[in-house]
Amino acid sequence: MLHPSYTDLMKVVNKDVEEGETKVVNSRYSIVMATSKRARQLIAGELPLVDTKEGEKPLSIAIDEMNQGKLKILAESEEE
Repeated sequence: MLHPSYTDLMKVVNKDVEEGETKVVNSRYSIVMATSKRARQLIAGELPLVDTKEGEKPLSIAIDEMNQGKLKILAESEEE
């Protein structure tokens, strides 16, 4: 089982969104895509933004980074 849950991660990512504004993330798909993209960056050699344990997998690190608010998800139009 994934800890934290998708709903917990969505709450963390959307915590700064004011009521009535469009949420940054409104689906599990967005969470999966963001964490997998970050995991690929870690595999490619980028340094983790959080403390890690020896042998911890890149996806677990990416999830932990998101849960701690170290990652910001941007819409595709904002990436460019």
